[in-house]
Amino acid sequence: MKVHFSIRYKTVWGQRLLVTGNIPALGNGDPKQALSLSYNFPEEWTGMVDVTDEEVSRLRYRYLLLNENAGTYTEEWESGRTVPEAEKSPAHVFCYDQWNATNDPGNIFLTAPFKKVLLKDRHRSSLLEYPKKFTHIFKVKAPVLDARQQVCIIGNCDAFGNWSTQKPLILQKYGDEWQLAVDLSRCGSNEVHYKYGFYDPEDGVFCGFEEGSDRSAVLLNDKKVIVQQNDGFIRTNVFGWRGAGVGLPVFSIRTRKSFGVGDFEDMKLFIDWAAKVGLKLIQLLPLNDTIGTHTDEDVLPYAAISAFALNPLFLYLPSLGRLPAKHPLAAEYKSLQAELNAKELVEFLEVVNFKLRYAREMYLLQQEKYKSNKEFLRFIADNEYWLMPYAAFCVLRDKFGTSDYRQWEQYASFNEEMVRALSAPESELREEIFLNYYIQYHLHLQLSETHTYAHSKGVVLKGDIPIGVNRNSADTWAHPEFFNLDKQAGAPPDMFAVKGQNWELPTYNWEAIQQTGFDWWKRRFAQMSHYFDTFRVDHILGFFRIWQIPTDQIEGIMGHLHPSVPVHSNEFSERSIWFDYNRYCKPYITDPILHELFGDDASWVKANCLQIEDGWVLRLKPPYTSQKNVEEMCKEGLFSEKIKWGLFDLISNVLFFEAEGSNRTLFYPRFGMQSLSTFRDLDFSTRAKLDDLYVDYFFRRQDAYWYKSGMEKLPALKRSTNMLICGEDLGMMTQCVTDAMKETGILSLEVQRAPKTNTQEFFHPADAPYLSVVTPSTHDMSTIRGWWEEDRGVTQRFYNQQLGHFGDAPFFCEWWVCRDILLQHLYSPAMWAIFQMQDLLGISEKLRRENPHEERINVPSNSRFSWRFRLHLTMEELLEEDEWNDELRNFIQQSGRS
Repeated sequence: MKVHFSIRYKTVWGQRLLVTGNIPALGNGDPKQALSLSYNFPEEWTGMVDVTDEEVSRLRYRYLLLNENAGTYTEEWESGRTVPEAEKSPAHVFCYDQWNATNDPGNIFLTAPFKKVLLKDRHRSSLLEYPKKFTHIFKVKAPVLDARQQVCIIGNCDAFGNWSTQKPLILQKYGDEWQLAVDLSRCGSNEVHYKYGFYDPEDGVFCGFEEGSDRSAVLLNDKKVIVQQNDGFIRTNVFGWRGAGVGLPVFSIRTRKSFGVGDFEDMKLFIDWAAKVGLKLIQLLPLNDTIGTHTDEDVLPYAAISAFALNPLFLYLPSLGRLPAKHPLAAEYKSLQAELNAKELVEFLEVVNFKLRYAREMYLLQQEKYKSNKEFLRFIADNEYWLMPYAAFCVLRDKFGTSDYRQWEQYASFNEEMVRALSAPESELREEIFLNYYIQYHLHLQLSETHTYAHSKGVVLKGDIPIGVNRNSADTWAHPEFFNLDKQAGAPPDMFAVKGQNWELPTYNWEAIQQTGFDWWKRRFAQMSHYFDTFRVDHILGFFRIWQIPTDQIEGIMGHLHPSVPVHSNEFSERSIWFDYNRYCKPYITDPILHELFGDDASWVKANCLQIEDGWVLRLKPPYTSQKNVEEMCKEGLFSEKIKWGLFDLISNVLFFEAEGSNRTLFYPRFGMQSLSTFRDLDFSTRAKLDDLYVDYFFRRQDAYWYKSGMEKLPALKRSTNMLICGEDLGMMTQCVTDAMKETGILSLEVQRAPKTNTQEFFHPADAPYLSVVTPSTHDMSTIRGWWEEDRGVTQRFYNQQLGHFGDAPFFCEWWVCRDILLQHLYSPAMWAIFQMQDLLGISEKLRRENPHEERINVPSNSRFSWRFRLHLTMEELLEEDEWNDELRNFIQQSGRS
């Protein structure tokens, strides 16, 4: 059989179309061996291969766009096109296809949340049966088709009813497509014109045609030929589907059964409430294990010790089984449950330590049973890639009293043979290893059950993938080659942290990860898909570039963008800037600056922390050039906190950071240099030239480089999962990030008070693109009510300009202000409007907290003392608040998000 390919695609010089597939003639999936198509004017690309009868049934193919100059490939969003199988194999099959762009909105509705829940069972797939005689197969996708309708076809020949809508041909649903095999041999012309339409079979009514002009198909009038017409998506408005969701950390859920923290069982009541008011999505924070130090520092959900393991904090203890009545932990559980559940905030250490003790006792009682449990053993085998190193990491962490594996003697470097030996029958640590297996197994069962429960209620779960992992983690221990352990990630200064953020997480060695085909990341996504339908990519900018900080510095302001095109020393002379390395790249210190920073302590600092160079220039002594050293000396009591912060400011009072190993030839501008005294004391002309160089570095020269960096990662990672992907694209945005997200069909995040351009003070939800999530606040921000009281001037402008009210804004955020903001977002054109639970409670004077500043989940500049927020009401109480629930449900329904 000869298979002919034909596709229309508008290319530019240096581009051509290929066909790749799972047979030798199409390269067996290797793009370099794919079939190169021939160009036919005006925009058609064609080609042909010989296919054996055995290959026909398994053939899967898709198109590639080759950018010859860059040597890169763009893949269409198809898992594998097929060719028809007839009772008698034809001599030729002509496949007329349409390119399926990754960012086609129709593809969104074929992702997991829609296929499994939101649009599930609208049209059941049937067993595909072709008639004995047919010349053409028509295929089209219609993922948002009304549940009462079917796809039909009408055209200008007898077989298609000659445009009559009385008896249209009905297509058959098979998989994601609607198909029709039909004999057009008697149409008597060279082509047929047709359109798809919508038919109501129950009432026997034709409901209308698809949008756009007529389609056409060739008529070859040869009995040995079959024409397959792949028409892509039916042309209809897909932008009408919009949903609403709620965001709340699992630890913040409160029920009457909670053990001082929300757990996976508590989520079920939260799901019940969401379904009751018409919310279709629940957004959660990361659920990975963060227990690295057994201290309060472990509360940070974005510093996991494993990118795969779940946090024992969320374990629902009764599902493990009951301890004997006389066991001391049984009585302790009962008393602690009431005590901890009455607390306003999460007592992290007390809760997680008890849960670990309880799980240990239950495992000791059940260990023999579980060692022969087939499901338990299958879980261990299926998850060995991450579970074995994770369990060993936990056991060795406790054995050596530290999560810093560099101190683990013979285990300092990961050795699979040695690690595997820890679980051997003769190992003294075997039971400890299996205890961690046991805990992870039950966490997996509980969250999987909750995920299934959410689906039964018509609700999807949205997870959160942190951009990084803890420096001392199972992942960096087992796969150090994937990380730059001598660097740390963070973020430049913004409205949330004036000195930037240092997350103390290692940055990625993307080159090494890419060489594995992004295997570690793909496994991460696969693990997420067990529990979630969609997910938020934390700090998606990190896939393009990361804010990288040297490990001897503490403040985020000491970082630079990586990768990036640095400033070359020649650029200074090209811009007529006199370049003085010592003046620009070393801390600028004068007596007035010392007095400004230290006041009465200036003399002490000058005498103890500084030295004179070149006869008169003040420089920091070597021990004081590192913020980390300064921090340690402060902890030892050598000087006060005031002096510490002043020294931090001196260290960061530079114009440029030298690129490592560049021998004074490459430099990164210090972010926000214009606000520094070292910049202020330059002459006007030099300031203007440096400012232009600064703008060029941060906002002009990097776009093409960062776009290439992001597009090397995102398409491959997106293709590895069918979950709906949403990006957290806040921060120092550039156009290349926006372009790449649009090109890959990743939903953006639009926050009303955090516009992505400095020409606007606010972003209006009505201006959101369809493929986006709109929200009035995030977990890193104050809630609506808290923000309202932060800056009276900002609030007044928002009140008049965004809400359209006249006069003075109320001093406090009244319930009706919260309602107006809620409605703005519900009526946005964005696909999703997601609200923090606290903001939904804000529309009720009865239910909202008295103090809005107690509602905040995280303060980015002080994360170690955040992440303990709990609802002040139980989910049982909220389920009974009919007036509030009815009001919310009505708002959601009226906005068309139900």
